Amino acid sequence: MSTKIALVEDDAGFRRLLEQFINDAPGYRCVCATASAEEAIRDIPKMEPDVILMDIRLPDRSGIECAAQLKQLLPRVPVIMLTGNADADLVFKALQSGAKGYLLKRATFQKLLPAIQEVMGGGAPMTGEIARKVVEFFSQASPGRESDLNLTRRENEILQLVSQGYSDKEVAARLNLAFQTVRSHMNHIFDKLQVRSRTGAAARYLSLVERPGASPAGNRR
Repeated sequence: MSTKIALVEDDAGFRRLLEQFINDAPGYRCVCATASAEEAIRDIPKMEPDVILMDIRLPDRSGIECAAQLKQLLPRVPVIMLTGNADADLVFKALQSGAKGYLLKRATFQKLLPAIQEVMGGGAPMTGEIARKVVEFFSQASPGRESDLNLTRRENEILQLVSQGYSDKEVAARLNLAFQTVRSHMNHIFDKLQVRSRTGAAARYLSLVERPGASPAGNRR
């Protein structure tokens, strides 16, 4: 079956090009292409896409706000932000809202399909600059030591691999676990760390383990 993509982009020309590119790619189909946040919130949930591509700047409200609302309606559907420039602060706000990654529009056609595959595998495509901002945020917002994370030994093993960039499927293979078992552990990690995404979980973990004197979190079964 084709991977279903929903698109939110107010530039009509770029929207048509992107829609055609997706439909021409084997195994992918654009099931919804909207020009505003209002249209997106109204139309996209009905199409049940696998991935949403979201322009970070929209005419009626920000793509960040639209992404947050769509995440409430479609909590399991990853959102990739599209932006015209690497505005680190703006992209970071999008990641905080629940987006899984972002693409620069000038590189979209080269990077799009790998990025879609990455988010569907549990990854989060972003540049090192954005990743550093996420780590810095959790370093400032979450004082303490790694041992304060209260993770089980297995959760710690999984989070270590996630922080190294492995997808959930890759984590399952490396630890000889079922994919759904890894997903269940990740949900428990989200609850304990009070984050909403793999990016946030990995960033908080890294912000603590990189501090002097941090101790291993995996001290319980």
